Amino acid sequence: MTKNFYHFYVACFISLIFLIIFFILSALGLIQSTESASLIGEASRWCERVSEGIFREPINTLSNLGFMFVGLYLFWILCNDNKNSNNAFIGISPISILYASVVIYLGPGSMLMHGTNTEWGAWADNLSMIMYIILPWLFNVYSMSKWTIKQFLITYTTIVIIYSIWRWFTDFELGINFNLFGVSISFWVISEMLYKFWSPIFRLLSGFVGFLVLMLFGTMPYEVFENFNEYWWIILFWLPAVLSNEQPKYSRTYIWFIFGMISYLSAYAIWLTGVPDHASCSPDSIIQAHGIWHLLTALATYFFFKHFRSEKTV
Repeated sequence: MTKNFYHFYVACFISLIFLIIFFILSALGLIQSTESASLIGEASRWCERVSEGIFREPINTLSNLGFMFVGLYLFWILCNDNKNSNNAFIGISPISILYASVVIYLGPGSMLMHGTNTEWGAWADNLSMIMYIILPWLFNVYSMSKWTIKQFLITYTTIVIIYSIWRWFTDFELGINFNLFGVSISFWVISEMLYKFWSPIFRLLSGFVGFLVLMLFGTMPYEVFENFNEYWWIILFWLPAVLSNEQPKYSRTYIWFIFGMISYLSAYAIWLTGVPDHASCSPDSIIQAHGIWHLLTALATYFFFKHFRSEKTV
C-alpha cells in the first residue's frame, strides 16, 4: 500500500464495516420499524412492496450502493492525481475529501431509511442529502469571497450540526416551512450563475435566478406571492450574492454541470413516478423508479465532481 492511497483504503474500510454491520443488524431484525411490520405486503410510500425479509424495501435499499461505488471511485481518482494544481478538487485536499465522503454517505443514509422504514432512518437519509447539497453552493461562495478553507469547513459543519438537531425534533421543513434541500438547489444554481457572470449588477439581479429554478420544478411566481407565508424563504435567494463579494479567479467548463443537471432532472422526473398511486407503479418489479432515482443521482454527483475539477485559472 502506497501512502497516496491511504484515503482510498480508509474509505473502503469504513464503507465495508458499515455494510457488514447493517446487513447483520437487518438480518437479525434489530433495526427494522415495528410499525412498518403491519404494512408488510403493501406498497411502500416509494412504491416497492414492503418486505418481511432483510430489508423493508430491498431494491430501494440496495440501489444506494451506487452512491458508495461512485464515492469510492472519486477517492480512487483523487489518490491517483498528481497534486500540481490549485484546484481543490484535484488531489487530496480537505474539500475533495469532504465531497467524496458525503457522496459515499448518501448511500448509507438512504439505506437506513428504505431498509428499516424508521423515523430515525428517514432522519439519516435527509441529513445525508443536506450534507451533500449545501457543499457545492458553500464552495462557490468560498471561491467568490475572502473565506479561508477553515472558515468554509466551520460554516459547513455548523450548518450540518444545527440542521441535524433541528430536524430531529421537527420535520422535513423544520417546522417553519423551510426546506433546506430545495432552497439549496436554488442557491447552487444562483451561485453557479454568479461564478459565470459575476459583476456588481448581476449580484443585484442574481436572486431572480431562484424563481427560474422554482419554475423548473413546477412552482410559478404567482403561486409564490399568493402563498408568501409558505415561500417566505425566497428573500434568501440574494444570500449567495451578499456573500460572494469577489470576482472568481478561475473559470469552469460548464458541460459537466449541464450533464449533472440533465442526470438529476431525469432522476427527478422518474422519482415522481415512484409512488403507489402512479399508473406505472409496480410494487413487485425488480426495476423500481426510486431505485433508478438513486442510480441517476449517484451519476450526477460524478458529473458535478468533474465540473468542479474543470476549474482553471482565468
